[in-house]
Amino acid sequence: MPSAGDTRTPERISEAGAPRGNPFGARFVAPLYLGASLNPVNSSIIATALVAIAAALHIPVGDTAILISSLYLTSALAQPAAGRLAEEFGPRRIFVAGITLVLVAGIVGSLAHSLTALIVARVLIGAGTSAGYPAAMLLIRRRAEQAGHAAPPREVLGGLSITGAATVAVGPAIGGLLIGGAGWRAAFWINIPVAAVALLLALAGIARDPDPLRLGSPRALASRIDLLGMLGFGGSLTALMIFLDALPRLDWPALAAALVLAAALAGWELRAAQPFLDVRLLVANGALTRTYLRNGLTLMGTYVILYGLTQWLEVARGLSAYQAGLMLMPMGVLTALAARVVSRRAAVRWPLIACAVLLLVGAMATLFVGSGTPIAAVICVTAVFGLTSGAGTVANQTVLYQEAPAAALGTASGLLRTFGYIGSIASAAITGTAFHRGVSDSGLHSIAWVLVAISALVLVMTVLDRQLARADLHHTDQPPAGARNPGPAPSTEPTRAEPTRTEIPRTELPRTESRSADMTTGTHTTPALDPARTALLLMDFQPVVLGAVPDPQGVLARAGEALDWARAHGAHVVFVRVALTDKDAAAVPAHNKTFSQAVAAGYLTDGTAATAVHESLKAEEDDLTVRKTRISAFASDTDLRAELRARNVDTLVLAGLSTSGVVLTTLRQAADEDYRLFLLADATADPDPEVHRVLMEKVFPHQAEIISTADLAALSTAAQ
Repeated sequence: MPSAGDTRTPERISEAGAPRGNPFGARFVAPLYLGASLNPVNSSIIATALVAIAAALHIPVGDTAILISSLYLTSALAQPAAGRLAEEFGPRRIFVAGITLVLVAGIVGSLAHSLTALIVARVLIGAGTSAGYPAAMLLIRRRAEQAGHAAPPREVLGGLSITGAATVAVGPAIGGLLIGGAGWRAAFWINIPVAAVALLLALAGIARDPDPLRLGSPRALASRIDLLGMLGFGGSLTALMIFLDALPRLDWPALAAALVLAAALAGWELRAAQPFLDVRLLVANGALTRTYLRNGLTLMGTYVILYGLTQWLEVARGLSAYQAGLMLMPMGVLTALAARVVSRRAAVRWPLIACAVLLLVGAMATLFVGSGTPIAAVICVTAVFGLTSGAGTVANQTVLYQEAPAAALGTASGLLRTFGYIGSIASAAITGTAFHRGVSDSGLHSIAWVLVAISALVLVMTVLDRQLARADLHHTDQPPAGARNPGPAPSTEPTRAEPTRTEIPRTELPRTESRSADMTTGTHTTPALDPARTALLLMDFQPVVLGAVPDPQGVLARAGEALDWARAHGAHVVFVRVALTDKDAAAVPAHNKTFSQAVAAGYLTDGTAATAVHESLKAEEDDLTVRKTRISAFASDTDLRAELRARNVDTLVLAGLSTSGVVLTTLRQAADEDYRLFLLADATADPDPEVHRVLMEKVFPHQAEIISTADLAALSTAAQ
């Protein structure tokens, strides 16, 4: 996920380019839905073709399992990579390139006469289809921003989930019908017409990316996309797949390689200027990490049934591929219905709890399925998993959209799919282990017991996740998705003639900000700013800190706007950064928990790119830069006090990272020293959104005026 060194702000689209009419009409969403469905349908449609492929190529059925795992592995690697590339080069470009690759893969697979050629086709399909979902998520967010919406309509995100979840479930039925009538090659050539239609729709219905294509030197490009991080991620995931694929035999070297590569990857990403896998964000944003785990475990359970039950129906019950696929149709229909119902709800906690409960019910019901079980009862069991798949996919996607940083949504969306594919790879290992001596009722029951354990874990994780309840409370207070952001209220003449004060309509305030209100006018009276006596403090906007907060690009962009205001109005500018020389590090006592850990990790070392002020915030000759070795900007080793007195500054405008760190300590100390204080809420962030909210709403309003960057111009104008 891009964080520290990424200066792009792809989500900020000018109103001049806002689409007319319904911005989320069929012309726009149709190619997105079709493109996003290519990956899941290719994941599931192959299930009914494996027996026929083995017979045609004269190989054991077990050897064809690589056609499943090769696509899973490729997709697990390519999904976040495609998201990162979409953030870097534009989502439309990556979306179109992915569909084109699927078209080529369909031709390769249709003409293949060997298992090797089919593997190549499946790898190409995995790489091409992986662009659909993360690029679609970015395009939807971009369209919402462009149209001035607070968020896209719930039905739009729901439709993306519905197409993905439903095609997974109906894939075996479609595959059974096609393969029964046209042979196993249909599992490959079906991509040709579908990709061609998706390509034409995309070219006609999706606007070109506004930013020009920017490649740069190979070295710079590798750094921007964190190529080494991608390779490390791919290596560790490949080793893990080899270990899982070997089960029930324990391939210890593969497991050791996976762990070593994962550790090396984590170490590299902690030091990367623009990490592909933002380890700090995953650690700091527990809600996002739990969403990945919950989604992966839920899909693991769904895929175990999808593949395990399909094989059991064909072998143990003697059904044809078409009949086995047809039996799973109710599962697909209920997946789509459940997804549609959940997509219309703002709340996610109860749908996720219901999803976990249904997964447990389905797992326990599978324990009683056997060769003598009526077909109708088997269909009912699959229907339960359909409800689970639909509800879980939509709800987890909603949580992802809420919790992921806006600028990293492409990578974050890809990682959501990656965790799903890791679950899918694990499900193939579970199925292979259960059926390694033959497909039987006892093997199916072994799968069911694993499912019971998985579903119980998902249920416990969901019930104990208090962030889900807080998120529901927060988002039910927000305007409905698709509603326009409230713009500035029409200007009115102040009701009071005080020359040093200005009035700002309440509608301009973000929800997390708090101001006292003038009850007679319905507005808040805020002291105006005299730029000549005001200093803008931009604190800890450094790569090493930016990577730990949600939406680093958004808060960095607001800091840039505040800097532009200071330049235009003649306010003083102070850059504050934290960094330790070797001498400073040696002087940190062991009982200082924060800085002793920083010294041990070595990530606050002075003179590195990670501790420099972010390159997008350009310092000028008259600006003041303060290096500190503790949290507060007024720490004893800085000369900030003397510099501010020398410049006759009595007012501070604060912005920084993080809210509970430098902002809290500096604001409290500045208040004690009698500065007039303004805090830019939208240019301030914390790794914990709840801590940020509490400080903004409950603590800071007692010492400072809580404003946004949009308020600065009005406040400084009122002082003139």
